[in-house]
Amino acid sequence: MNKPNEPLNSVLMATSMLEYSKMILENVSFDAALFRKELMKAIQRLLEPEREALLTWCMARYQYP
Repeated sequence: MNKPNEPLNSVLMATSMLEYSKMILENVSFDAALFRKELMKAIQRLLEPEREALLTWCMARYQYP
């Protein structure tokens, strides 16, 4: 049975995963290979709008990818 707030919960979860991914990337930014590995993992688990937001954030913060 679908819950009435299911779409809202999906949006909140995606936002949380985006913020979690940013936190992980900040913590591994000292190692380029590890950063790339974690970025690839994040791209796989995020929804398309969040992927775009993450890549925009990476470009602004790290001039990567």
